[in-house]
Amino acid sequence: MPDLLPSGVYPASVTPFDENGAVDDRSVLRLLAYFESAGCQGVVLAGTNGEGPSLSAFEKRDLLRVANSGRGKLRVILGVATPSLTEANWLCSQAGKNGADAVLLMPPSYFRRATESGVEEWMTTVVSASPVPVIVYNYPKMTGVTLSAALVGRLAGHPNVVGVKDSSGDVLNLVAFRAVVPPGKSLFVGDETILMEALAEAWTGTISGAANVVPQWLVRVVSQWAVGDEPGAGISFSLIEPVLRAVLQLAQPEGNKSVLHSLGIITTPNPRLPLQALQAPELLSLLSERLGIDGRAVGS
Repeated sequence: MPDLLPSGVYPASVTPFDENGAVDDRSVLRLLAYFESAGCQGVVLAGTNGEGPSLSAFEKRDLLRVANSGRGKLRVILGVATPSLTEANWLCSQAGKNGADAVLLMPPSYFRRATESGVEEWMTTVVSASPVPVIVYNYPKMTGVTLSAALVGRLAGHPNVVGVKDSSGDVLNLVAFRAVVPPGKSLFVGDETILMEALAEAWTGTISGAANVVPQWLVRVVSQWAVGDEPGAGISFSLIEPVLRAVLQLAQPEGNKSVLHSLGIITTPNPRLPLQALQAPELLSLLSERLGIDGRAVGS
């Protein structure tokens, strides 16, 4: 069995773009340094929060190459979200060639009338061929495909699957998925607002969009829980919970990019069309009031 991913926080990183709309390599490296300094265990590239559908397969490969050159101690996970079996296999092969520790695999999103057996065969084909370990990703809101607990259990039993991420926000999945995922394999919650409930059900941690803006505080919650300081974790979570809810209320990744730009970590706040940049003054105010994070005036 492949080496398992350690428990902790894995930001679902935004993909920074420059003024011309190209991937901004320097901002990518600053982001990775920011995540590592916050105590994160790893990072997911080109996922939902990373505008994966707006990136070509070649851009994803090149993004991985840049990240691998400046990853430090971070584990690097490549998001694989495409209905093309050929492209999914190619991306997994590139993950193997360019230093990824794992891939985060979504079910094929376009074919919403596909049967569960068809989805299972598609995903098993990718998992079996992948040269790197696979994390199975359930996000029905984005894919239109719901992975049942029974299917998650069958996929998680594959020797090349090292874990599962669930972004459904369904608290019932916390128990249902824990019951079917083999011991020792990772379980990452995507909805940070139910992180405490997930930890209470022995989930591993979080692959988190909000970790773009509050990585160190999420790390604190998971770390305190891991050493048995459940009251401390609860206090830390109560401090950041309003921020997490504010992040979820904003369009993402545009909101995260606005904050990261205000903090001077990425060069522009721009997403790719059809998404458009936005400002997040309320979130910035909440970050300042609640956590003492103050965005600087860019260019000052």
